[in-house]
Amino acid sequence: MRDYQGAYRSLSVPALAREVVHGSLDRGISAAVECCDRWAQNGRVALHWVGKDFAEETVTFETLRDQSSRFANLLRSRGIGQGDVVASLLPRIPELLAVMLGTWRVGAIYQPLFTAFGSAAIEGRVTSARGSQARLIVTDEDNRPKLDGLANCPPVMLVDRGHSAPGDYAAALAAQSPVFDPAMLHGGDPFVLLYTSGTTGNPKGVRWPLTRLLQIAVYMRDAVDLRPSDRIWNVADPGWAYGLGCGVIGPLQLGNAITFFEGGFTVEAALRVIASQRITVLAAAPTAYRLMMATGDATMAPIAGRLRVACSAGEPLNPEVVRWSERVLGAPLGNHYGQTEAWMVLNTHHGLCHTIKPGAAGLPMPGFSMAVLDDELRPVPPDTPGVLAIHRPTSPLFDFHGYWNAETPSFRGDWYLTGDTVRRDADGHYFFEGRDDDIITSAGYKIGPFDVESSIIEHLSVAEVAVVGKPDPERTEIVKAFVVLRAGFGPSDTLKTELQQHVRTRLGLHAYPHEIEFIDELPKTPSGKVQRFLLRRR
Repeated sequence: MRDYQGAYRSLSVPALAREVVHGSLDRGISAAVECCDRWAQNGRVALHWVGKDFAEETVTFETLRDQSSRFANLLRSRGIGQGDVVASLLPRIPELLAVMLGTWRVGAIYQPLFTAFGSAAIEGRVTSARGSQARLIVTDEDNRPKLDGLANCPPVMLVDRGHSAPGDYAAALAAQSPVFDPAMLHGGDPFVLLYTSGTTGNPKGVRWPLTRLLQIAVYMRDAVDLRPSDRIWNVADPGWAYGLGCGVIGPLQLGNAITFFEGGFTVEAALRVIASQRITVLAAAPTAYRLMMATGDATMAPIAGRLRVACSAGEPLNPEVVRWSERVLGAPLGNHYGQTEAWMVLNTHHGLCHTIKPGAAGLPMPGFSMAVLDDELRPVPPDTPGVLAIHRPTSPLFDFHGYWNAETPSFRGDWYLTGDTVRRDADGHYFFEGRDDDIITSAGYKIGPFDVESSIIEHLSVAEVAVVGKPDPERTEIVKAFVVLRAGFGPSDTLKTELQQHVRTRLGLHAYPHEIEFIDELPKTPSGKVQRFLLRRR
């Protein structure tokens, strides 16, 4: 295993590009080549697909090359090419990959749309003033009604999978040639357009340039430690940054097959997929691991020892879940932090040798220089909360330059401010405290909700918890916890007191929740992030 410090100091962008991409960032590169064509030989498998009914199908790189070439020819026949946007409102089915690769093959920009979106969310991301103005939307029969009545809706192509009458997608592709030479672009050209989740404001469009392939490769190699013999499954939907980058682009770029499960997440389904597909690398949001942990250790017996490594991203990962993974699953669980704008920048690296601290967001990924700053952009002392910032001049893999809709990015001089409050200890490990607007100010103390949540979830009765600040005339705010209990436990004043005392003991009197409310479920975005602003409104 390589040493973290050595990898961090020795990263050279030109050398990395020669190592991880087939094309040239200066002379011509295609994401279709990087994620498909270069591996299209000898029947190499690109996709292990599991349907909602657990039917299985494998798709080779050659098949994806031919199908995506047909789709690229179709796009070209419709006048769609470099710089145009093609949106995909598809579930996790093989056709999604052909649409994605075909869009890149013609030099256009791929826009994923999460299938849980309603009409308003789609309109905001596609046809509104902030939207992509996509030239085409590819969808299926289940999601097609969401586009009815959409103002200025672009042309729609229907994938009719599993029905006797083929959709216009199948008929249109059948009429096209399976040969298409990919358009070769410059490294700075965009190939993906993703919108932020909207947890702190309106969703913003973020362009991923082709240089992002370098960062994704470093992440897959150093943080995930993906190996040729691995079978990877990223539970996150490819309509979001983590599901697309780690679940699709990254593995395909390295020549690994990916896994799609068409159904929604349940613990029972997850166990079945992990076992049947012989998964060795699992990636998921913390919510998925917490739900698995809440079912009890005995439930995990069918997959105990099957995973080599596990990764978590999307929200902070509680230390208790990390310890549970090692004890019950027999796999180290790495906490990873990123954004749609910067992608993955802080990681507990499975592929690099460094100290590991449960609960930490990790160490900066090679290619990124980071700091914790105060309001005057001055570095703060160790273990002092401040805003997480990326120093752009000394971060050669940072390639975010602004939003699609021309909103002002969070640039302050040489710094990009993430908007997340963190602290860094004396050893250089970063710990997530919360979004700037999530930090609780109580009696002069600044309290990060994550620390309180991590203490509460240690209690065996708690399945999920979210902590917010509640206005208080004496303290400015008090800490309030919304708690979802595990099956077999009921709300009571005795349990409230027990949880409060637990936090007092673990964190201190200043941080304990003055109020606890038991609820059936936490409000979340479609990607599984807790919407604390909705809890604050309560």
